[in-house]
Amino acid sequence: MGTRTSDLRLAPASLALAQRYRDAARTAISPTSGWPVVALLALSDLASISMAVAFSGTVWSDARLPFYLSLWPLLPLFLTAYAVAGLYPGIAIHPVEELRRASISTTLVYLLLLAITFLLKRDVAAYSRAVFLLAWAQSLVLFPLARGTARKLFAKKVWWGFPAVVLGAGTMGKHVVRALKRRPELGLNPVAVLDDQPDLPETIDGVPAMGAIALGPVLAREFRIRYAIVAMPEISHDELLDVLSRCGEAFPHLLLIPNLFDYSSLWVEPTDLGGVLGLEIRQQLLQPGARLLKFLLDFVLAAVGGLLALPLVGVAGILIKCTSKGPVCYGHTRVGLGGRQFKAWKFRTMVQDADKALQRHLDKNPQLRLEWEQNQKLRHDPRVTCIGKLLRKTSLDELPQLWNVLRGEMSLVGPRPIVENEIPRYGGKFALYHKVKPGITGLWQVSGRSDTGYEERVRLDAYYVRNWSVWLDIYVLARTFEAVFLRSGAY
Repeated sequence: MGTRTSDLRLAPASLALAQRYRDAARTAISPTSGWPVVALLALSDLASISMAVAFSGTVWSDARLPFYLSLWPLLPLFLTAYAVAGLYPGIAIHPVEELRRASISTTLVYLLLLAITFLLKRDVAAYSRAVFLLAWAQSLVLFPLARGTARKLFAKKVWWGFPAVVLGAGTMGKHVVRALKRRPELGLNPVAVLDDQPDLPETIDGVPAMGAIALGPVLAREFRIRYAIVAMPEISHDELLDVLSRCGEAFPHLLLIPNLFDYSSLWVEPTDLGGVLGLEIRQQLLQPGARLLKFLLDFVLAAVGGLLALPLVGVAGILIKCTSKGPVCYGHTRVGLGGRQFKAWKFRTMVQDADKALQRHLDKNPQLRLEWEQNQKLRHDPRVTCIGKLLRKTSLDELPQLWNVLRGEMSLVGPRPIVENEIPRYGGKFALYHKVKPGITGLWQVSGRSDTGYEERVRLDAYYVRNWSVWLDIYVLARTFEAVFLRSGAY
């Protein structure tokens, strides 16, 4: 039986408000099954796997490409594994968590295929372990690239994602609306805000505030909305249970935002403690295996990267020496793990006596002093040489820091290296900062770099430490190539 309006305890004022916004709701809320999103992601996944297999069969001389292409009926195994891992419809999954699930699922399917094909093979020469290994490695790379491209191309389309109702018009509710509007690729489109408070604004960041929470089941039924986000950490326990009870039967998916803002969010899992709901927060920093894996990742990649970069190092050194006076490299004292100081090395990109040159420039241009005091950077820094500008734009000035990584003073990924006089600006978050080694790259570099304000940099550094894992490092390293290629925020 359908739910009657009287059962929803709708006040007359709420009914009038609902009628007032009915036309706006019909315009803003488009009923959707979500199948376009699922189909698009599935097609991108199939395309990435097919490209990996086809390319591997082509480049490997011993491979028989037509034979490997004939294995296409096995492709649904990948889709099945991704579906079991919760990658369809792929809504509200952080890219790091998506990367982890996809990597594990892809690896398991390739192992299964390897076992099946070698158990059932008739011609030993028909199979190549190298092709399987190469296809697996390429699939791990192409999968996130294909999905990321699909989201960038279609995330702003009207049919993308699922409509969601935000329950709560307070500070947290507004934060959720802004976050979802800013990140449409997450796949949740806020279409209505509901709250029992009497003085609701008409809209919150363009999303209509339609009335009381009791309207939730009405919207869910009329517009087939499957997602509701409960963002009211300030209400009492009994009030929260009442909201969950009223809306739990109408919305198939209820996302509860706990009062844990600005804490670890990636590695939290629900657990049942004898009928009591608990949240397990995995402290990756305290797991020896994860820390060892990070150390090995740093050492191997820094060693290989350093060898490959030797020609670039030589060319950069010659250009620096021929175009300006001074040493090729410059060591600056920075704060590292445990608050210990070390010298972080870079190619010299500034003129000699750069500190004095900066002071003279700020004295002549007082309006730039505020920019310097806020960000510790100048968009048009007079100290930077012509070669230095090129090195900074391409991030090649940081190549010598691979030596810091090999010495164990820095990591490939970590918080931004800071100087001692920046510690007060971190406030209480400095206790988080010095728990890990500073990194050559990090979240701030892939989030706009110098275009981000100082407070945002501190927040990103704290987020990195709280949510640290090897998967997050891999995600940041992948995003670094994109940031360097686009040269966003580099100056």
